[in-house]
Amino acid sequence: MGLLTAFVGFASSFAVVLHGLTGVGATEAQAASGLMALSISMGVCAIVLSVATRLPVSIAWSTPGAALLSSSGAVAGGFNTAVGSFLICGALIVIAGLWKPLGRMVAAIPAALANAMLAGVLIGLCFAPVKAVAFNPLLGLPIVLAWVAVGAVNRLLAVPAALLAFALVLAFGIDMPADVFTRLTATLVPQAEWVTPAFSFAGLVSIALPLFVVTMASQNIPGIAVLKVNGYEPNPGPLFATTGLFSILSAPFGGHAVNLAAITAAMCAGEDAHRDPARRYWAAIVAGLGYVIFGLLAATVTAFVSLAPKILIEAVAGLALVAAFSGSAMAAFKEPNSREAAAVTFLVTASGVSFAGISGAFWGLAAGGLMLALARMVARRT
Repeated sequence: MGLLTAFVGFASSFAVVLHGLTGVGATEAQAASGLMALSISMGVCAIVLSVATRLPVSIAWSTPGAALLSSSGAVAGGFNTAVGSFLICGALIVIAGLWKPLGRMVAAIPAALANAMLAGVLIGLCFAPVKAVAFNPLLGLPIVLAWVAVGAVNRLLAVPAALLAFALVLAFGIDMPADVFTRLTATLVPQAEWVTPAFSFAGLVSIALPLFVVTMASQNIPGIAVLKVNGYEPNPGPLFATTGLFSILSAPFGGHAVNLAAITAAMCAGEDAHRDPARRYWAAIVAGLGYVIFGLLAATVTAFVSLAPKILIEAVAGLALVAAFSGSAMAAFKEPNSREAAAVTFLVTASGVSFAGISGAFWGLAAGGLMLALARMVARRT
């Protein structure tokens, strides 16, 4: 189960991470370094926390956060400013774990608005599979059909199947450069790219704060809930703080955020991992080792993926986010009292329009918050 967790966790969303990092200005080498740093960090973090707590603590990179980066676009100062924002996000996660008032503030953000912002961030990438089929049906359709066919049997393997179809399309449907094997073998040795962080107000508001909110609301808090559902009683604070620390360590090498896993957490914490709940933490440890190995191969993975048309990479990323989009959209519009505010949050975020150099994700959350506050004020007066 640990090996399957590592494979599903890496294969189902690494394309989202690569797309997100390049979206905020990373070069191919910097994106590969970021992918490597994230994978190794979350692997080591999972091992450390699982050994220390004897709980099946699964760790992941922030997939919704990576989708947020792809919609945010590059900020003034380029990838250096993005890395500075990653550091701020990691520091905020540490503070949220150690200082309870901040954690309560994040938990107090209306779930409808947080989910609406996430849905607005994700919808752009979720259009990519359709665009890929329109771009070239012979290339895009096999990827989508593999996702549909395998997903009908096993939803967990749907995205890995799409990834396999992508690899086959890339191998047999695209003209490869003559030196392709030389280029791929040259990347077998992992190379970390140091990125000197830069800080700006636009980076703080456009990247750091939305990334922090999305990571806490859609990853860390649900990750705790999954452990509790399976009969464990974790102490959230130290877990959050540790993931924030590993986020800080990975940021200078291009990593955006490390957090508690949600989907793969259920794999390690469930009965399929082991009949004895006290021994399931070994699944998370093995998954951590698997992530470290995948991280060492990140440069080769990135070099291979870069050979494909960009729209095909986006298509795989979009398919990986369909479930997250549907879940967040349903949660956003579930309650009638907050539905209009959620709609405003979703529309402003999905527009992708930035004002004063600040991305739509922040403005969407702000606009929805104002709408919700106004509606509650009117309701109290009447």
